[in-house]
Amino acid sequence: MIKRKPSILTTKDISVNEAQPSVLICMRVDDDILDFTGHFPNHPLLPGVTQVDWAIHYAKHYLNAHSNFKGMEVLKFQEPILPNMEVELELKWDIEKSKLYFTYRSNKGDTVSNHASGRIVLGAQS
Repeated sequence: MIKRKPSILTTKDISVNEAQPSVLICMRVDDDILDFTGHFPNHPLLPGVTQVDWAIHYAKHYLNAHSNFKGMEVLKFQEPILPNMEVELELKWDIEKSKLYFTYRSNKGDTVSNHASGRIVLGAQS
């Protein structure tokens, strides 16, 4: 079986209001995920396109966000996500603006590493 998604460890609703539902997903980025193959052979990194795909996928699943990609307004990759790393994915869906805000981060002791963040414009299926 081809594995494309991480192992979800926990999820937590962190919504402040109904107009911007939010969720915090803790996941383990397992080393057998297909997307690591060839990216890069001697130093595997989770591709940025996979990170964006997961943000949209989990926003649709947990926040009932639209799934029709309309564009990226902001995208920033800061630290690579490596095989078997545990990361948090924070998602916030702005219903009025049809915008998804996402952040990937991890904790090592007292140190927080920001891996990626962005803002995606999503629309309803036609």
